[in-house]
Amino acid sequence: MTTEELWKMYKETNEQKYKQDLIVKYVSLVKIIAGRMYNFYAGNIEYDDLLGFGVFGLIDAIEKFDLTRDLKFETYAQIRIRGAIIDNLRKLDWVPRRIRKKSKEIEKVINILENRLGRSVTNQEIADEMKISLKEIEETLSEISTLNVISLEETLTSKGEASLETGTSDNPEKVYENKEIKKVLSETINLLSEREKLVVSMYYFNELTYKEIGTVLNLSESRISQIHSKAIITIKNSLNKLGIHSY
Repeated sequence: MTTEELWKMYKETNEQKYKQDLIVKYVSLVKIIAGRMYNFYAGNIEYDDLLGFGVFGLIDAIEKFDLTRDLKFETYAQIRIRGAIIDNLRKLDWVPRRIRKKSKEIEKVINILENRLGRSVTNQEIADEMKISLKEIEETLSEISTLNVISLEETLTSKGEASLETGTSDNPEKVYENKEIKKVLSETINLLSEREKLVVSMYYFNELTYKEIGTVLNLSESRISQIHSKAIITIKNSLNKLGIHSY
Protein backbone atom coordinates (compact mmCIF):
# COMPACT_ATOMS: atom_id res chain seq x y z
CA MET A 1 0.00 0.00 0.00
CA THR A 2 1.40 3.40 -0.99
CA THR A 3 1.57 6.31 1.41
CA GLU A 4 -1.23 8.05 -0.45
CA GLU A 5 -3.42 4.96 -0.22
CA LEU A 6 -2.64 4.60 3.48
CA TRP A 7 -3.68 8.18 4.15
CA LYS A 8 -6.85 7.74 2.15
CA MET A 9 -7.81 4.54 3.99
CA TYR A 10 -7.21 6.13 7.38
CA LYS A 11 -9.21 9.27 6.64
CA GLU A 12 -12.09 7.26 5.14
CA THR A 13 -12.30 4.59 7.86
CA ASN A 14 -10.55 6.13 10.89
CA GLU A 15 -9.34 2.63 11.74
CA GLN A 16 -6.55 2.39 14.30
CA LYS A 17 -4.45 -0.04 12.27
CA TYR A 18 -4.00 2.57 9.52
CA LYS A 19 -3.27 5.23 12.08
CA GLN A 20 -0.64 2.98 13.66
CA ASP A 21 0.96 2.40 10.28
CA LEU A 22 1.18 6.16 9.75
CA ILE A 23 2.77 6.64 13.17
CA VAL A 24 5.40 4.01 12.36
CA LYS A 25 6.03 5.60 8.96
CA TYR A 26 6.61 9.09 10.34
CA VAL A 27 8.12 8.38 13.79
CA SER A 28 11.58 9.08 12.32
CA LEU A 29 10.52 12.76 12.17
CA VAL A 30 9.99 12.70 15.93
CA LYS A 31 13.40 11.12 16.51
CA ILE A 32 15.14 13.78 14.41
CA ILE A 33 13.37 16.70 16.12
CA ALA A 34 13.70 15.25 19.64
CA GLY A 35 17.37 14.50 19.06
CA ARG A 36 18.05 18.02 17.84
CA MET A 37 16.23 19.63 20.76
CA TYR A 38 18.00 17.33 23.22
CA ASN A 39 21.23 19.15 22.35
CA PHE A 40 19.82 22.09 24.32
CA TYR A 41 18.01 20.32 27.14
CA ALA A 42 20.52 17.59 28.00
CA GLY A 43 20.96 17.54 31.76
CA ASN A 44 17.49 19.03 32.29
CA ILE A 45 15.35 16.32 30.74
CA GLU A 46 15.73 12.82 29.31
CA TYR A 47 15.77 12.18 25.56
CA ASP A 48 13.02 9.57 25.97
CA ASP A 49 10.77 12.22 27.53
CA LEU A 50 11.28 14.53 24.54
CA LEU A 51 10.58 11.57 22.25
CA GLY A 52 7.37 10.80 24.12
CA PHE A 53 6.16 14.40 23.93
CA GLY A 54 6.98 14.44 20.23
CA VAL A 55 5.01 11.25 19.54
CA PHE A 56 1.93 12.89 21.05
CA GLY A 57 2.47 15.76 18.62
CA LEU A 58 2.79 13.33 15.71
CA ILE A 59 -0.44 11.56 16.66
CA ASP A 60 -2.21 14.90 16.91
CA ALA A 61 -0.86 15.89 13.48
CA ILE A 62 -2.06 12.64 11.90
CA GLU A 63 -5.53 13.05 13.39
CA LYS A 64 -5.91 16.68 12.31
CA PHE A 65 -4.16 16.68 8.93
CA ASP A 66 -6.42 17.69 6.06
CA LEU A 67 -5.63 15.81 2.85
CA THR A 68 -7.41 18.44 0.76
CA ARG A 69 -4.93 21.14 1.79
CA ASP A 70 -2.04 21.99 -0.49
CA LEU A 71 0.47 21.20 2.22
CA LYS A 72 3.04 18.47 2.81
CA PHE A 73 2.32 16.40 5.91
CA GLU A 74 5.99 16.55 6.96
CA THR A 75 5.81 20.35 7.13
CA TYR A 76 2.63 20.27 9.19
CA ALA A 77 3.88 17.46 11.45
CA GLN A 78 7.19 19.13 12.28
CA ILE A 79 5.40 22.16 13.69
CA ARG A 80 3.00 19.96 15.67
CA ILE A 81 5.83 17.80 17.02
CA ARG A 82 7.94 20.77 18.10
CA GLY A 83 4.87 22.45 19.54
CA ALA A 84 4.00 19.40 21.64
CA ILE A 85 7.54 19.13 23.00
CA ILE A 86 7.73 22.84 23.82
CA ASP A 87 4.27 22.86 25.39
CA ASN A 88 5.17 19.98 27.70
CA LEU A 89 8.50 21.55 28.63
CA ARG A 90 6.69 24.74 29.55
CA LYS A 91 4.30 22.79 31.77
CA LEU A 92 7.25 21.20 33.56
CA ASP A 93 8.60 24.72 34.30
CA TRP A 94 12.12 23.33 34.63
CA VAL A 95 13.91 26.66 34.11
CA PRO A 96 14.91 28.22 37.47
CA ARG A 97 13.43 31.64 38.23
CA ARG A 98 16.88 33.23 38.58
CA ILE A 99 17.73 32.17 35.00
CA ARG A 100 14.56 33.78 33.69
CA LYS A 101 15.38 36.95 35.63
CA LYS A 102 18.92 37.08 34.21
CA SER A 103 17.61 36.59 30.70
CA LYS A 104 15.14 39.45 31.04
CA GLU A 105 17.82 41.77 32.42
CA ILE A 106 20.21 41.11 29.54
CA GLU A 107 17.43 41.36 26.95
CA LYS A 108 16.52 44.78 28.34
CA VAL A 109 20.11 46.04 28.29
CA ILE A 110 20.76 44.76 24.74
CA ASN A 111 17.56 46.43 23.57
CA ILE A 112 18.59 49.75 25.14
CA LEU A 113 22.09 49.58 23.66
CA GLU A 114 20.91 48.60 20.18
CA ASN A 115 18.43 51.48 20.15
CA ARG A 116 21.16 53.84 21.28
CA LEU A 117 23.91 52.61 18.94
CA GLY A 118 21.86 51.37 16.00
CA ARG A 119 23.85 48.16 15.65
CA SER A 120 24.58 44.80 17.23
CA VAL A 121 26.42 45.27 20.52
CA THR A 122 29.46 43.53 21.95
CA ASN A 123 29.61 41.54 25.18
CA GLN A 124 31.98 44.14 26.60
CA GLU A 125 29.45 46.91 25.94
CA ILE A 126 26.75 44.86 27.69
CA ALA A 127 29.09 44.29 30.65
CA ASP A 128 29.95 48.01 30.85
CA GLU A 129 26.28 48.99 30.77
CA MET A 130 25.41 46.50 33.51
CA LYS A 131 28.57 47.40 35.46
CA ILE A 132 29.71 43.80 35.75
CA SER A 133 32.69 41.89 34.38
CA LEU A 134 32.94 40.52 30.84
CA LYS A 135 33.45 37.04 32.30
CA GLU A 136 30.16 37.26 34.20
CA ILE A 137 28.30 38.32 31.04
CA GLU A 138 29.75 35.43 29.06
CA GLU A 139 28.90 32.94 31.81
CA THR A 140 25.34 34.29 31.98
CA LEU A 141 24.88 34.08 28.20
CA SER A 142 25.92 30.42 28.33
CA GLU A 143 23.57 29.80 31.24
CA ILE A 144 20.52 31.36 29.59
CA SER A 145 21.15 29.88 26.13
CA THR A 146 18.58 27.11 26.51
CA LEU A 147 15.88 29.46 27.79
CA ASN A 148 16.41 31.94 24.96
CA VAL A 149 16.20 29.29 22.28
CA ILE A 150 13.06 27.66 23.65
CA SER A 151 11.42 31.07 24.10
CA LEU A 152 12.09 32.00 20.47
CA GLU A 153 10.94 28.56 19.31
CA GLU A 154 7.70 28.97 21.29
CA THR A 155 7.02 32.21 19.43
CA LEU A 156 7.84 30.97 15.93
CA THR A 157 6.21 27.56 16.44
CA SER A 158 2.96 29.09 17.67
CA LYS A 159 2.92 31.51 14.73
CA GLY A 160 3.66 28.74 12.27
CA GLU A 161 0.98 26.50 13.71
CA ALA A 162 -1.56 29.31 13.65
CA SER A 163 -0.91 30.01 9.99
CA LEU A 164 -1.27 26.32 9.12
CA GLU A 165 -4.49 26.02 11.10
CA THR A 166 -6.04 29.13 9.61
CA GLY A 167 -4.92 28.58 6.06
CA THR A 168 -2.98 31.28 4.28
CA SER A 169 -5.09 31.19 1.15
CA ASP A 170 -8.19 32.57 2.87
CA ASN A 171 -6.57 34.81 5.47
CA PRO A 172 -4.70 37.81 3.98
CA GLU A 173 -3.80 39.10 7.45
CA LYS A 174 -1.87 35.92 8.21
CA VAL A 175 -0.10 36.08 4.87
CA TYR A 176 0.98 39.65 5.61
CA GLU A 177 2.04 38.80 9.19
CA ASN A 178 4.15 35.83 8.06
CA LYS A 179 5.86 37.99 5.42
CA GLU A 180 6.57 40.62 8.06
CA ILE A 181 8.09 38.02 10.40
CA LYS A 182 10.35 36.72 7.62
CA LYS A 183 11.33 40.28 6.70
CA VAL A 184 12.21 41.19 10.29
CA LEU A 185 14.17 37.97 10.77
CA SER A 186 16.14 38.64 7.58
CA GLU A 187 16.85 42.26 8.53
CA THR A 188 17.84 41.28 12.07
CA ILE A 189 20.22 38.56 10.94
CA ASN A 190 21.90 41.09 8.64
CA LEU A 191 22.54 43.31 11.67
CA LEU A 192 24.30 40.55 13.58
CA SER A 193 28.09 40.40 13.76
CA GLU A 194 29.80 38.19 11.18
CA ARG A 195 30.51 35.53 13.80
CA GLU A 196 26.91 35.57 15.02
CA LYS A 197 25.69 35.22 11.43
CA LEU A 198 27.96 32.22 10.94
CA VAL A 199 26.74 30.51 14.10
CA VAL A 200 23.08 31.13 13.31
CA SER A 201 23.57 29.97 9.72
CA MET A 202 25.44 26.80 10.67
CA TYR A 203 23.01 25.93 13.43
CA TYR A 204 19.70 26.58 11.65
CA PHE A 205 20.57 26.02 7.99
CA ASN A 206 23.40 23.48 8.13
CA GLU A 207 21.92 21.92 11.30
CA LEU A 208 25.28 21.55 13.02
CA THR A 209 25.59 21.04 16.78
CA TYR A 210 27.48 23.44 19.06
CA LYS A 211 30.39 21.00 19.10
CA GLU A 212 30.51 20.82 15.29
CA ILE A 213 30.26 24.60 14.92
CA GLY A 214 33.01 25.00 17.51
CA THR A 215 35.25 22.69 15.51
CA VAL A 216 34.68 24.74 12.34
CA LEU A 217 35.31 28.08 14.05
CA ASN A 218 37.99 26.75 16.42
CA LEU A 219 35.98 27.81 19.47
CA SER A 220 34.69 25.97 22.54
CA GLU A 221 31.09 24.75 22.82
CA SER A 222 30.62 27.23 25.65
CA ARG A 223 31.74 30.11 23.43
CA ILE A 224 29.41 29.01 20.63
CA SER A 225 26.59 28.88 23.18
CA GLN A 226 27.34 32.46 24.24
CA ILE A 227 27.39 33.73 20.66
CA HIS A 228 24.17 31.92 19.81
CA SER A 229 22.44 33.14 22.95
CA LYS A 230 23.21 36.82 22.24
CA ALA A 231 22.11 36.44 18.62
CA ILE A 232 18.81 34.91 19.76
CA ILE A 233 18.22 37.80 22.20
CA THR A 234 18.77 40.29 19.36
CA ILE A 235 16.29 38.42 17.16
CA LYS A 236 13.73 38.22 19.99
CA ASN A 237 14.01 41.95 20.63
CA SER A 238 13.34 42.64 16.95
CA LEU A 239 10.26 40.41 17.00
CA ASN A 240 9.03 42.12 20.17
CA LYS A 241 9.30 45.50 18.45
CA LEU A 242 7.01 44.11 15.77
CA GLY A 243 4.52 43.09 18.46
CA ILE A 244 5.38 39.40 18.25
CA HIS A 245 6.04 38.45 21.85
CA SER A 246 7.60 35.27 23.19
CA TYR A 247 6.21 33.44 26.20
